[in-house]
Amino acid sequence: MSTPHGHGPAPTATATVIRTGQRSATKALPLGIVLTAVGLLMLFGGVGITVGLGDAEPSPKGVVGIVMGLLILFVSVTSLISAWVSRRSTVSIDRSGLWVSDGKVRGVVAWHTLAGVGLHWSRLGRTKVYSIELCPSAPIDRDDPVLWPLVRDEEPLHPGLPRLRYRLPVPPGSRDAVVTAIQSYVPQLWLGEAERESGHMGAPDRKGHRERTRPRGQAR
Repeated sequence: MSTPHGHGPAPTATATVIRTGQRSATKALPLGIVLTAVGLLMLFGGVGITVGLGDAEPSPKGVVGIVMGLLILFVSVTSLISAWVSRRSTVSIDRSGLWVSDGKVRGVVAWHTLAGVGLHWSRLGRTKVYSIELCPSAPIDRDDPVLWPLVRDEEPLHPGLPRLRYRLPVPPGSRDAVVTAIQSYVPQLWLGEAERESGHMGAPDRKGHRERTRPRGQAR
């Protein structure tokens, strides 16, 4: 459930706060800078080959460098913008529930709406990728403005639990803090830890989200 900006989790002194956006931005910045530099080099190199700068003869082969340079620049700029926009994203855990913020709007999965919470993990090379599985006890809004990217439709964790649930990626290094916070507030909901197949994190149902939220009468 999304909430007005004025409503949110408990103060950081009493809540566990994971700054997910800050971590992502820190990782994306160096990569974006490197890609931008590579893209500019390829672009200017392609232009130089095409027009024949210096003693070189003009050649249409430079068009390939121009196209590749533009593509790399597009990817780098897009990643930098995305990281900058989401730099204030956080996940907060307190006595009321688990709060997800994109920096502007907050969404909360309240403890009283859940039937169970578990930890899943899978291997990515030599590392482990963790996710918190939040199983609701009632129907959920799969198109909530903030929470919809977390919704997954899979086999229930246990008989009696719904197919739809929230899957929250756990940032590297935050596993123990997240698990400890959840167990301290709702130990009765804890379903334990389980290994999943590689790539278990999945992806948001973007196509379904667009179709379900499209204004009525709008052409597909």
